[in-house]
Amino acid sequence: MSTLKKGFIAGGKTAWSLSKVIFPITFIVTILQFTPILPWLIDLIEPFMGILGLSGEAAIPLVLGNFLNLYAGIAGILSVELTVKEVFILAVMLSFSHNIFIETGVALKVGVKLWVILTVRFGLAILSALVIRFLWNGGGEIAKYGLVAVQNPNPDGWGEILLLGLQKAGLGILQLLIIVIPLMIVVQYLRDYHFLDKLSNLLAPLTKVIGVKPNAAMTLVAGLVIGLAYGAGVMIQSVQEDGVSTKDATLCFIFLVACHAVIEDTLIFAPLGIPILPLLIIRVITAFVLTIIVAFIWNRTELKALNREVVQ
Repeated sequence: MSTLKKGFIAGGKTAWSLSKVIFPITFIVTILQFTPILPWLIDLIEPFMGILGLSGEAAIPLVLGNFLNLYAGIAGILSVELTVKEVFILAVMLSFSHNIFIETGVALKVGVKLWVILTVRFGLAILSALVIRFLWNGGGEIAKYGLVAVQNPNPDGWGEILLLGLQKAGLGILQLLIIVIPLMIVVQYLRDYHFLDKLSNLLAPLTKVIGVKPNAAMTLVAGLVIGLAYGAGVMIQSVQEDGVSTKDATLCFIFLVACHAVIEDTLIFAPLGIPILPLLIIRVITAFVLTIIVAFIWNRTELKALNREVVQ
């Protein structure tokens, strides 16, 4: 079977697997925007905003970003008056925790446990907000935004709401096909012509630092460049075909939660007038420190368990 055909088939299977997560979640969340549920959630978490150094209105972008994506979160930021410090806190929080339903769904397909996903994403978001709140004394001026294109659909009636949900879900699948199938063809080419081995060797120092094996290199590259949702196709195939263990997949995910889609997810905050270089540095350092700590604890736990078995 040719490389092109194998890659196309692998891409189709992956896209089908991911579409079963992305389509229903996108549809449901789009519908929820026009129900009392989102306002109820915003009212629910509003009293806790002060703890994070945020005003009550900051609950709007926080909920939108987690329910939907970073663009929805940015739209929420633009809808309220916030200080530069508040916008920076929101940017860091949403970098760690956004699009929670879809990205959690695809992470589960990779084999990462649900409690790990939620603990890492929400834990990093809350911890980062507290650190910025207490360590940064600046940013008290009102944020002034650059030119940001924001679409605010205003459907009339449930018929148009349902149609909008179908359109957004369908667009999500189309984007998935456009990205995943060519990507899987490229990955198949890398496999068949042994470029993957060279890439793994090239990234060996990085994988060694964070405590995973070199065969997880493609998982890291996909997540760093494309993101968790679209990079999940490569992650799933790596787990299935490259022998990436559940442990390494989990460690890669922990790293990528803090630092994925590094170009897009960092630059889209630039028009909000916040310092994006510190945002990128925070994500990268957090990714390395957290993954190294988890890998160390995991290895120590495995070693103790092995020693107990030997003694018995």
